[in-house]
Amino acid sequence: MPSSVQILGTGQLVDLSRRLRRAGGPRLRQNVSRRIRRAAEPLQKDLQRSIQSVSLPGSGRKVRGGPTPTTRPLRSTLAGAVRISVRQGASPGARVWLDRSRLPADLRNMPWVIENGRVRHPVFGNRRRWATQWARPTGWWSRTVQAGLPKMRAEVERVLGDVRRDLQ
Repeated sequence: MPSSVQILGTGQLVDLSRRLRRAGGPRLRQNVSRRIRRAAEPLQKDLQRSIQSVSLPGSGRKVRGGPTPTTRPLRSTLAGAVRISVRQGASPGARVWLDRSRLPADLRNMPWVIENGRVRHPVFGNRRRWATQWARPTGWWSRTVQAGLPKMRAEVERVLGDVRRDLQ
């Protein structure tokens, strides 16, 4: 189920945050934030690519219908809501998350629905007629995070090592 991916509050990050505060270099803090954000960007891009590649085949039309009532592209809308935030201070770290506030009200739960694989919806907004579509592959969020998290952690460790060497 989609949730945020965080690398926070590890002893190394907290120690580094304290040292950065003591060093007092806003430029150094900005550099660390920028590098940590860059470490998280590949995971964000992978998540966006993953949701774009999910197939939602329909069961096919039985009766000829009209044009779709919406021009909103579903996968692009969901991909645009995958965000990165970097924090410094008491609990420093990076977070890759899905910002539900960037989604239209009727799509707020769609990432979780697609993650589970079964999308049930009214046909062209008609609440008396429903259709079920199956997302393939399922687990677009969990599989992508599982594959990308070790690389993100390793990159953050490398950044921390570089900054630690600079502070000594």
